[in-house]
Amino acid sequence: MKYQRIRDLREDHDLKQINVAKILNMSQTGYSKYETGENDVPTHVLIALANDYNVSIDYLLGQTDKPERNR
Repeated sequence: MKYQRIRDLREDHDLKQINVAKILNMSQTGYSKYETGENDVPTHVLIALANDYNVSIDYLLGQTDKPERNR
């Protein structure tokens, strides 16, 4: 599974992989493997990305086209 949404959101925020990797306290190579789908994204990373981009985890995973979070 390729995680296209996390790449799209990163690019929409004018960030490079290294920027997001630093936020997540990991290597750029490790983060890159999430975007390509080589590695599954762990739950704690999904939560961090959803919080940083202010979107739902379902949106990140492509389960909905609505980025809004339920409150």
